[in-house]
Amino acid sequence: MKTIKNEAFYNRSLERALQILNTFSNSRQALSLTQLSETLNLSRATVLRLCSTLLKYGFLKHDSQSKRYSLGVKLFELGSIVSCSFSLRKIASPFVSQLQAKLGMTVFLGILDHDEVLYIDKRDDPGNPISFTSEVGIRRPPFWGMLGSVLMAFLPDYEIERILQKNPLIAFTKKSITGKKEYTEWLCKVRNQGFAIDYETAFEGITGISAPIKDFSGKVIGALGVGFISSLVKSNNLNKILKEVVETAMNISNGLGYNETTEK
Repeated sequence: MKTIKNEAFYNRSLERALQILNTFSNSRQALSLTQLSETLNLSRATVLRLCSTLLKYGFLKHDSQSKRYSLGVKLFELGSIVSCSFSLRKIASPFVSQLQAKLGMTVFLGILDHDEVLYIDKRDDPGNPISFTSEVGIRRPPFWGMLGSVLMAFLPDYEIERILQKNPLIAFTKKSITGKKEYTEWLCKVRNQGFAIDYETAFEGITGISAPIKDFSGKVIGALGVGFISSLVKSNNLNKILKEVVETAMNISNGLGYNETTEK
């Protein structure tokens, strides 16, 4: 088998930078330039250059008094994102399964990652020949459908503004919202009512209902939703679906330590 070092796009400098990060451990939390150089068998000039770049992006920090390097806060931030998404999926998994079995509809779990909707779980109805194209690991624009509506709605206004500047609204169906003023009004409505009912803005003929998932601090960290063919669900059944989605999202939030009474 061909090793990764033989790949055309293998990057030695990146490898060395990762080796620097991997040198640190619980027993070696702070290291000098000389220690890093000797451990990795690299010249001090090479290590200094790589450390300077890692410092710039927050992956390392440097103590000017001890002249030692240690891991930076950026790694903590990235680790928190990974921990959060994996913990969310693990805790949500049985609830997602129960919701799918109860409603007989496709259930989605997503988070906002790097200004995109990222699907981290999905449960299809095994008896339904129609499958949604949004699979686990798929990324969508931040304003995409029911999940995007919820994930965007609970962000601070300045974050919404920044994301929309970066990702201008575009139409996916004739019902997609493309006006910024109209979209921010829609997000305000979603935030106030605590859920989103998305009528065919992502796919023609598909309706979605979603609700926010909150962590112990009350911050919205994910969205739970179900998608279904609009014509197969009568309007008087929407309330039943909505109730189940909202309750399931709350149960997941409680599993993450959220307490509605303490937030108030």
